[in-house]
Amino acid sequence: MFAAEIFMHRFLLSSPVRTLNPEEADWFYTPIYPTCDLTPTGLPLPFKSPRMMRSAIQLISSNWPYWNRTEGADHFFVVPHDFGACFHYQEEKAIERGILPLLQRATLVQTFGQRNHVCLNEGSITIPPYAPPQKMQAHQIPPDTPRSIFVYFRGLFYDVNNDPEGGYYARGARAAVWENFKNNPLFDISTDHPTTYYEDMQRAIFCLCPLGWAPWSPRLVEAVVFGCIPVIIADDIVLPFADAIPWEEIGMFVAEEDVPKLDTILTSIPPEVILRKQRLLANPSMKRAMLFPQPAQPGDAFHQILNGLARKLPHDKSTYLKPGGKFLNWTSGPVGDLKPW
Repeated sequence: MFAAEIFMHRFLLSSPVRTLNPEEADWFYTPIYPTCDLTPTGLPLPFKSPRMMRSAIQLISSNWPYWNRTEGADHFFVVPHDFGACFHYQEEKAIERGILPLLQRATLVQTFGQRNHVCLNEGSITIPPYAPPQKMQAHQIPPDTPRSIFVYFRGLFYDVNNDPEGGYYARGARAAVWENFKNNPLFDISTDHPTTYYEDMQRAIFCLCPLGWAPWSPRLVEAVVFGCIPVIIADDIVLPFADAIPWEEIGMFVAEEDVPKLDTILTSIPPEVILRKQRLLANPSMKRAMLFPQPAQPGDAFHQILNGLARKLPHDKSTYLKPGGKFLNWTSGPVGDLKPW
């Protein structure tokens, strides 16, 4: 789900928007792949990412003049970690760290989005997490299959390893789902991840998309692609590509504190409202906007990112520094971030 940075790089290598002449460029892109620093079990470790980013910026700023003339204000970076360029998977520590100081002027393309949060800069572009298009396509079932599951969810309710006391993970929202609805026949919820997971989503009316460590989740992509009404439980979430996807019209937003009333909220939605949401979800352009297909297709997530970058043009005069001008402090931030990569 962190692979957007890799596929964005591949897309740009063969995209007609790419130029080999830096003087023609509106934007500069630096592929770094910080989410490819993995634990032995394959989980991305964000702790060394600041050192990787600093190393890359030192390289481009010492070899070419383009970073130095704007201190990154005409550069964009893909940072798909839990809390973007704050580089930590726990919110409290991410807030404490803040966005890496060297990236303060750059445009950040990130999965994390939450209003009034230190890990989301104004002007950042919020994107969906990566979900494998071909794998999802292989699990499509006939569109006229009855939706016999009322509410569906597969995933963790507690993160025992990282939050043994409970209540911190997902701000307690997932635990509340389990404690209130584990025995409710309308709710098909479990920690099991069956081989029929994608097919089951296509048989469900509502798919729960609660926050985890961060507000975003691949379930949001899966729900849209499989026509299951996303029930978004993540206060103040900033959703991807709001100009292309009418989230209020296709989804349901439930406040984290209202999770114990989920059954009442969802059963009280009129059938005609459900049908309208399902018809909107059936629109292929909405599904396409959430995916990073190979090869790229018009209107897909790659092109939505390009649209977001294009809307920020032309660059303001303040983008370019006066000779000798500087904004960034190369020595600010935690001491551990300053070690060479």
